[in-house]
Amino acid sequence: MGDGLIEALDEDERPPAKGDSIRSVERAIDLLQALNRRPISTLHELHNETGLPKPSIVRLLRTLEAKGLVAQSSSYGTYQLLGHVRSLSSGFHHEPLIIEVAEPILIEFTKREGWPLGVALFDVDAMIVRASTIPYTSLSLLHSSLNMRLSMTSRAHGRCYLANCSPNERKIILEIVRQSGNSEDSLARDRRKLLRLLKTIRDQGYALREPTIAPRSSTLAVPIMEEDKVIASLGMTWISVAMTSEKAVQTYHHKLAQTAREISSALQQRIANSGGKLTPTPFHGLKHRYLQASPFHRN
Repeated sequence: MGDGLIEALDEDERPPAKGDSIRSVERAIDLLQALNRRPISTLHELHNETGLPKPSIVRLLRTLEAKGLVAQSSSYGTYQLLGHVRSLSSGFHHEPLIIEVAEPILIEFTKREGWPLGVALFDVDAMIVRASTIPYTSLSLLHSSLNMRLSMTSRAHGRCYLANCSPNERKIILEIVRQSGNSEDSLARDRRKLLRLLKTIRDQGYALREPTIAPRSSTLAVPIMEEDKVIASLGMTWISVAMTSEKAVQTYHHKLAQTAREISSALQQRIANSGGKLTPTPFHGLKHRYLQASPFHRN
């Protein structure tokens, strides 16, 4: 093949160089994630959340409709995911043991108290929600929070983890987060202010989301511990107009802390029954610490 033929290839048809990404695939994933956050979505909402041009969104929606993943709702101009979208996760079988153990405890809390709970695990520069009880309550502004990446410095889950991890781990995480382009991570660049906040969180035993972030709801988070090591965060989210943060702390802090202890105890019991013991992954690099290698290996 001559050089002229290579130059004539459309950019989308050229083999991607190592490290390159395919923009159309990225856009489709962004759109699916946005659709997953609520029962139905308008074109305007999808545009605001993804930043994609509306004509591009329409073309992607038509493609997803043709694949049986999305449908236009009976309400004109709105879209929703179809059950066939579950086929995208049918081959995933690596849920950390802590999530398996925590889910029935979380569901029981939400059925009793009403508000949704979530468990988040650390991943590189953010907390990822890996369990949520939103499907078990109507008291949520989101359709789903699963797999949402939450800022380490402005979200309750991230603040909770940072306040309770080891000083060395905290230092490395903050070095990574300081280089983030996410506006929610800006506090990482004010070291003194952040460290004062984390000390307060550690002393009081809970963290709250920054009030200016998604202010229609609020989150209270506590650590899930294994002895003196934080292994996850447990958070409760409520609709802000329903109660103040002060009222939420007064009413739910101790209930959340007790739930976190129940999860830790159930995890220990599950591993003891299987003849193993907790051996957390050593702190060596941060990438996918809890996602690709579960923090709980069985000896």
